[in-house]
Amino acid sequence: QVQLVESGGGLVQAGDSLRLSCVASGRSSRIYGMAWFRQAPGKEREFQAAINWSTGNTYHADSVKGRFTISRDAAKNTVYLQMNSLKPEDTAVYYCAADPLGRFGRSVYYRSFVYDVWGQGTQVTVSS
Repeated sequence: QVQLVESGGGLVQAGDSLRLSCVASGRSSRIYGMAWFRQAPGKEREFQAAINWSTGNTYHADSVKGRFTISRDAAKNTVYLQMNSLKPEDTAVYYCAADPLGRFGRSVYYRSFVYDVWGQGTQVTVSS
């Protein structure tokens, strides 16, 4: 089993930056891909970015390209989400997710069903 623990959320002002971290433990050697999603109050969970664990190829939602960057440190079993130029509309709970079953792929990386393991979430609040 893989477990995920996120950290790095907080209260910031518009224009600030934050870096979220997600550490995978357990059978982390079986991870094929990881991703970040977010969910704002009253809204559906929304894909932000994903990374192919073996190749390092990254994918970002159009809405955050140029502002958010996903990366990984395979040696530390950690995935990051660097968020720059934050806006009040980025306020949400951010979730890390992992695919330990091999569903990850170029055509489905943004779909939540790909990821069987989810973290508990970390709150990001951006004030104007």
